[in-house]
Amino acid sequence: MRRSPRFATLALAVGLLALLVAVGCASRKQVSTTVPEPTPPPATETAPPPEEETAPPPPSEDTRSSGLQDAFFDFDDASLRDDAKNALEGNAKYMEKKTGAVVIEGHCDERGSVEYNIALGEKRARAAKDYLVSYGVTASRITTISYGKERPFDQGHTEDAWAKNRRAHFVAK
Repeated sequence: MRRSPRFATLALAVGLLALLVAVGCASRKQVSTTVPEPTPPPATETAPPPEEETAPPPPSEDTRSSGLQDAFFDFDDASLRDDAKNALEGNAKYMEKKTGAVVIEGHCDERGSVEYNIALGEKRARAAKDYLVSYGVTASRITTISYGKERPFDQGHTEDAWAKNRRAHFVAK
C-alpha cells in the first residue's frame, strides 16, 4: 500500500506538534495564583535560649531620653513576655502623664524573608498597642508601623544582636 506525500507531511506535522507539546509541558513551571503564607525561617537556625535565661537588652538611647521603653520578643514570636509587659506598663504610666501620641515600630532580627518579618513586626507592634489600650491608653494616641528586619538596632549577626532587634520600639511624637 502506497501512501501519498500529503499523508506523510501531515503525519510528520502531527508528530512534530506532539513533540513540541511534550517538550513545552515538561519545561514549563506551574504558576500559582494564590499568595503563599509567610514561612518561618529555616529550622537550621539557632533556637533562642529559654525565656528565663534571656535578659532584656538595655533600652536604646532615644527611648531612655523620652521615658518610653522598648518591649522585646522571643525568636519568631509576637506574644508578650513578662519583661515586655512590665515595660509596656511603664509606658502606659508615662503616657498617662503626657498628652502626645506615640508610634510603635515593630522590628525583627535578620532571619527570615522580608515579607515574613514585615508581618511579624506588625504583629509585635499590634500586640504592644493592644496591651496599652487594655491598660487604659486611648487607641487614637497610638499608631503602629512595621519595619521588619530593615532597621536593626544592632548590626551584629549573633544571638545577642538578634535579641536587641526583636522589639517594639516606641517613639514619642
